Amino acid sequence: MASLQTSSPVFSSPSRRSSSNRTINAAIHVRKLPRVRFADLKPTTKLVLEGLQLKEQVLKHENTDLYGNNHSAAAAAAPTASTTQLYALLEAVADRVEMHANIGEQRNNWNALLLSSINMITLSASLMAGVNAAAGTSVLALNISSAILFSAATGMLLIMNKIQPSQLAEEQRNATRLFRQLQSEIETVFALRDPTEKDVKETMEKVLALDKAYPLPLLGAMLEKFPKKFEPAVWWPRNVVQSQNPRKPKSQMGNNVNGWSEELESEMREIIQVVKNKDIEDYERLGSLALKTNKILAVSGPVLTGIAAVGSAFVGHGSATAAVAAVAAGSLASAVNAFQHGVQVGMVFEMYRNCAGFFNRLEDSIEATLGEQDWEKRENGVVFAMKVAMQLGRSLEQLRELASKSALYRSNGEPIDEFGCKLF
Repeated sequence: MASLQTSSPVFSSPSRRSSSNRTINAAIHVRKLPRVRFADLKPTTKLVLEGLQLKEQVLKHENTDLYGNNHSAAAAAAPTASTTQLYALLEAVADRVEMHANIGEQRNNWNALLLSSINMITLSASLMAGVNAAAGTSVLALNISSAILFSAATGMLLIMNKIQPSQLAEEQRNATRLFRQLQSEIETVFALRDPTEKDVKETMEKVLALDKAYPLPLLGAMLEKFPKKFEPAVWWPRNVVQSQNPRKPKSQMGNNVNGWSEELESEMREIIQVVKNKDIEDYERLGSLALKTNKILAVSGPVLTGIAAVGSAFVGHGSATAAVAAVAAGSLASAVNAFQHGVQVGMVFEMYRNCAGFFNRLEDSIEATLGEQDWEKRENGVVFAMKVAMQLGRSLEQLRELASKSALYRSNGEPIDEFGCKLF
C-alpha cells in the first residue's frame, strides 16, 4: 500500500490552504507471480564443456595432420616405381592399339583396290585379245596393249599373292583386339590393387610377344604367308611356371582351399583333353586345308595371266589357239583372283591360325595354373573356372557337365562327340 499526499497549488490563498489540506490514501495491489524453481544446470554445462573440449582436441589433431605431417602425406601419395612403369606400358599399349587399327584399315583398302584393279586390267586385256581375234587380221596396237596389260596383271598378282593383303588386315585386326585386351588387363590391375614388379615384368613380356606375333613392317619382318606346315599363332610368352614347392598332403589342404578342390582339378584336366582332342585338332585340319587352297590359287592366278600374255602376242597371225588361250586364260585368271582375294582365303587361313592359338593359350593357362602345387598361391579356383567357362562360351554348370561327359567317354575308351568351345 502506498500513501500519497497532495496539496493545493502554490498560488492558492493561505486561508484556504489549511482547510484544503487532506490526505489521499490509494492502495495498489500487485499480483504475486508464481515462484519458478530452476533446475541445476551444472551437469549439463559440464557435458557441453567436455564436448567442446573434445571437439577442440579433434580439430587440433586434424590441423596437426594437415600441416605438421604434410611431408608424410605427400610421400604416401607419391606413386611407386612399379606404378609409374606400368603407366608407361599402358601408354605404349594404347599407342599400339591405334597403330595396328590404322594399318589394318590401310591394308584392307589394299586388298579391295588391288582386287578391283587387277580384275579390270585382266578383263580389259582379254577384251582386246578377243576384238583382235575377231578382226581377222593382226592389229599391232591391240597385240601390244593386251600383252602389256596381261604382263602388268601378272606382276601385280605376284606381289599381291606374296603379301596377301587380306591376311595382313586380319593380322592387324587380331593385334588390335589383343592389345585392347591387354590394355583392359592393365586397367583392371590399377582398379583392384597397387602394381608390383611382377606385374610390370609380365606386362612387358606380353607386349614383346604381341609385337613378335603381329609385326607392323612388311620388309624383313612380315610373317610367312605360305609356311610348309600349319602352325597356330602364338602371341603370349610361353613360359609355363612349375612350382618348386612339394605338394601338401590332401589332409593338410582340406576340401576347399582358395576355391580349389580335387574335383575342380580333375575337371580342368578333362577340359584340357577335350580342347586338345577336338577343338585344336579340328582347327589344325581346317587351317591346313585353307593353306593348301591358298597355295594353289596363288600359283594359278599368275600362271594364267602369263599364258594369256604370251597368247595375246600371237593373236591375229592365223593361230586361233593363241586367241583362245589369251581370252580363256585371262577370264580364268579373273575368276581365280576374284575367288582368292574376294573370298579372302588368306584371311580365313589367318583366322584358323588365331583360333588354334586361342585354344593352345587356354591349354597353357590351365596347365600353368595346375602346375602350381600350392593351392593358396594360385588364382582363386572359382574365378579361374568362370574365366575358362566364359572363354569356351559355357556356364559353370555346362563346364562341369562337359568334364563329366569327357571322363565317362574316356573310361569307355570312346572319343567324345562334342567340342569344348561353343563360340566358334
